[in-house]
Amino acid sequence: MSALRITAVTVTPVALKDPPLLNSSGVHEPFALRSIVEVHTDAGISGISEAYGDDATLALLHRAGSNLTGVDVFDLNELSRRVAVAVSGIAASAPTELIGAASGDKTVAQAVAAFEVACFDVQGKATGRRVVDLLGGAVRERVDFSAYLFYKWAEHPGAPGGAGYWDGEADAWGAALDPDGIVKQARRMVELYGFRSLKLKGGVFAPEEEIEAVRALRREFPDRPVRLDPNANWTVETSLRVAEALAGELEYLEDPTPGIPGMAEVAAKTSLPLATNMCVTGFAEIPEAVRLGAVQVILSDHHFWGGFRATHALAGICQTFGLGLSMHSNTHLGISLAAMAQIAAATPNLTYALDTHTPWKWESEDVVLGGGLAFVDGAVTLPGGPGLGVELDRDAVARLHEQYVTCGVRRRDDVGWMRRVDPEWTGERPRF
Repeated sequence: MSALRITAVTVTPVALKDPPLLNSSGVHEPFALRSIVEVHTDAGISGISEAYGDDATLALLHRAGSNLTGVDVFDLNELSRRVAVAVSGIAASAPTELIGAASGDKTVAQAVAAFEVACFDVQGKATGRRVVDLLGGAVRERVDFSAYLFYKWAEHPGAPGGAGYWDGEADAWGAALDPDGIVKQARRMVELYGFRSLKLKGGVFAPEEEIEAVRALRREFPDRPVRLDPNANWTVETSLRVAEALAGELEYLEDPTPGIPGMAEVAAKTSLPLATNMCVTGFAEIPEAVRLGAVQVILSDHHFWGGFRATHALAGICQTFGLGLSMHSNTHLGISLAAMAQIAAATPNLTYALDTHTPWKWESEDVVLGGGLAFVDGAVTLPGGPGLGVELDRDAVARLHEQYVTCGVRRRDDVGWMRRVDPEWTGERPRF
């Protein structure tokens, strides 16, 4: 096959409605930002991917994309080199503080990931093969996902008309501010999507309240594993107290306390597996985490680890050191869901159910034809088509781009939106 060379790159920012989900930093704004990346080639074949959509990420993608003309989509080493050259010297930034500290290497990795995924999509379309086949073959055709439970308000604070901020379309989930609310939310998730494991975003209320929420979930769903993620909002002492209270109740405890040393101190004194997507979010952080025994499970994320090949490299490291492997999620659309499924299906030791924000997305708001992959019994079946197996819905992209233009949000700011309720709010961690 002759080379398929990149002729142009298109980056389209979009905004999707986001419910008032609470976390340790504050609360989600009414809109979440994503970007749709298209890589066009001289063969008339284009590939797609999805990335964050804040101003800093858009600037990064435009700068990197401008240096990719002429690159063969199969030459991913050259693509990575071109991206690194293009973004050299750009200020390190992270689209959210909830995925760890920024660094130059991570900034490069974010840009590489966006274009690498699109190149794999082109490769698949050109060869008639699925991305999973290009990544070594499917070890599973169905990929399990976990229900992602959030404490949340019934409507956004400070927005014109409350829920009417979205032209009268109310959030269908309602409030969840206590154990009963969380159990009710979990029931609906299980009924709608069939999820066979449950994850609670904690770090919002006093740890004792969140312990009771976990226990309520275990009583209601005794056959489903439960995870708890307080986003590093507890001290070491609090983390140990919670770990003792929930010994034998959790599949894993994710990022209870800040930093690798703090996590190591907790890990040394509990039998609960500790997971992370905050203190280990890049390859440079792995050696210290392994040396100190700080974590037992790493949550991968192709968006900020560097793409599919980097995720496989991470999987190999986890296998070498006996670490478990799961997958992190942020607010996303159907392209990212398809990409997550493809890489998870090709990674033998990615055995934990993946996180997903899909249930929090309005059904009418996606950028792929047909609304994206469907959940059956908590899993998605890999699509049979070539590449990622999904195609852009151009009308939907245009509609969500217009929403981006008019919504006024340009970066994620959970702290700032929480200040509409509590003007003294800082979001500093740990608070408990």
